[in-house]
Amino acid sequence: MLIWFVALYLLLSIAIGLVAATRVHSAKDFAVAGRHLPLPVVTATVFATWFGAEAIFGVSSTFVNEGLRGVVADPFGASLCLIIAGVFFARKLYKLNILTLGDYFRLRYNRTVEVLTTICIVLAYLGWVSAQIKALGLLLNIVTDGALSETHGMILGAMIVLTYTTLGGMLSVAILDFVQMGVIIGGMLFIAWLISGQTGGVMPVIEHASAAGKLDFFPDPDPWQWLAFIGAGLTMMLGSIPQQDVFQRITSARTAHIALWGSIIGATIYFCFTFVPMFIAYSATLIDPEQFNALMISDSQRVLPTLILQHTPVFAQAVFFGAVLAAIMSCSSATLLAPSVAFAENIVRGFFPHMGDHQFLRVMRLTIVCFTGAVLAFALNSEASIFHMVENAYKVTLAGAFVPLFFGAFWRRSTTQGALFSIVGGIAAWLLVEVLLGDDSLVPPQLIGLAISILGMLLGSLLPQHLGRGTGNHDLHTPLHHRAAAETHHVAGHPPHSH
Repeated sequence: MLIWFVALYLLLSIAIGLVAATRVHSAKDFAVAGRHLPLPVVTATVFATWFGAEAIFGVSSTFVNEGLRGVVADPFGASLCLIIAGVFFARKLYKLNILTLGDYFRLRYNRTVEVLTTICIVLAYLGWVSAQIKALGLLLNIVTDGALSETHGMILGAMIVLTYTTLGGMLSVAILDFVQMGVIIGGMLFIAWLISGQTGGVMPVIEHASAAGKLDFFPDPDPWQWLAFIGAGLTMMLGSIPQQDVFQRITSARTAHIALWGSIIGATIYFCFTFVPMFIAYSATLIDPEQFNALMISDSQRVLPTLILQHTPVFAQAVFFGAVLAAIMSCSSATLLAPSVAFAENIVRGFFPHMGDHQFLRVMRLTIVCFTGAVLAFALNSEASIFHMVENAYKVTLAGAFVPLFFGAFWRRSTTQGALFSIVGGIAAWLLVEVLLGDDSLVPPQLIGLAISILGMLLGSLLPQHLGRGTGNHDLHTPLHHRAAAETHHVAGHPPHSH
């Protein structure tokens, strides 16, 4: 019954992709769903994109091991990222009427900055999408009771997600996210209610976690521990902002107002709901301490699925794995689409500026296929945990893309030279410390990269200019908006939106 339920759900997902594909007529439909999504769908796609493998398997197992201070990056940093993006960037970026963040960097600075930041963004997705594919392999291996190996599960899962994402683009992602949000929330709450019956309620679990020190959030009064704590939080909170998937959810909304509130509401639901799998996983240590404490040492990512398989009826197993499958697939599809669209628009298109709209649509779909292959290869050969694959993904964008985005939007004097100094300096400093010291560095390498990136922006913008000129204007609602509208006219295939 469990295997048939999972198979039926996978076939349904592909069917939705096929239906959505019939409504994709242009590159803009494919990349940002034609900018027509209402508030409920934007909220659902914000939530579902972030509630993936790391939220269910990664965050829950990390919480059982390290407590709340171990999950400062996710959900705390991740939720604040979405709120900051909504409050400070949603209206500014929405009114530019552009397809990608790379377009913004080109308009605000130049082509070189566009390419460098796009490479940073695409590389960041390699770890994140690989984490989702790895989780799909784990899930299918468990559901089939080992009949399907994790390797074969990863390959099968990647092919299914690739199919409906390539067919329907952002539209199929958004529709599936809306459906899957209901499955995720309903399924997880049902499992939490079922498990709480075996622990004597919710409060005994909370009291046990509190007594074990798992609810202590802030680190000890040690400056190096605080630096590591802040570094983990900032990596996800700020490093996630210059990401194409966040940008796509903003620009897919029907209005700027919907973009703002969709981000805030989606982030709030995500933050609150991430504690549900934490509760379920920690309950395992009360239900069968000997078995699950041993499992925490050997493979903590299996605690949650093992608990469900051994301590719930078949119907509950179907509900749980359906919810997990929904979460991972929605996250996988969004994170496959985002970097592929960015690479096609901001790197490939630069070499073929006169490419027609239908040709560009084919390029985006081909890029998704190629990126899926790279992600699958990375997932098959990586030994990192799901949580750390996601957490590490944002170090490159924190060091190389956040400062040009922030200063370009809010500092009038930021220039192209400043942006180039910021990107090169930040990435070089981060990589140097990461390679030479790694975990032995007292200050997290990505924080050093961020500091050098800020310094590079300030010095490069204030010194005499020799590496090109930016627009010199941080007001994104006027000159850049008109330039963006003119540039994206041929991409959209119809006149750009008026504001």
